[in-house]
Amino acid sequence: MPFELTCSAFKDGEPIPKRHTCEGEDLSPPLRWNHPPAGTRSFVLIVDDPDAPGHIWVHWVLYNIPLDLRGLAEGIPPQETLPNEARQGLNDSQEIGYGGPCPPPGKPHRYYFKLYALDVELALKSRATKAHVVDAMKGHVLAETYLMGQFAR
Repeated sequence: MPFELTCSAFKDGEPIPKRHTCEGEDLSPPLRWNHPPAGTRSFVLIVDDPDAPGHIWVHWVLYNIPLDLRGLAEGIPPQETLPNEARQGLNDSQEIGYGGPCPPPGKPHRYYFKLYALDVELALKSRATKAHVVDAMKGHVLAETYLMGQFAR
């Protein structure tokens, strides 16, 4: 079976509901995944917008997600360390946790929810940036999958 990431709030390529954006409650969406490869020790989730003006905008950095988890509930709180010991990094708004889609008015932007299965837990403190996490993951990614949603204002 393939390593897959799904969401009950939207399907791949579909619009992200307003409740998961700055126009709604700005709650992180509920996510599920299955079948990580043998040797997986932790997961990393990075959410970004490649259509943002100027550079790829990072909306969420979550790492050291425990191996036994197969999903995330809706509305993960903006805490540096979650009760399950997963850690949240800084998004490009310089805030901890999920910052939902909030593009300038115009055409839809794409939002990639990228999940990585790693053969290690990352030796990073909370508040790491996407760049720190990507650097620490080098040579440790066993598999990756993604889900893309769209949103326009």
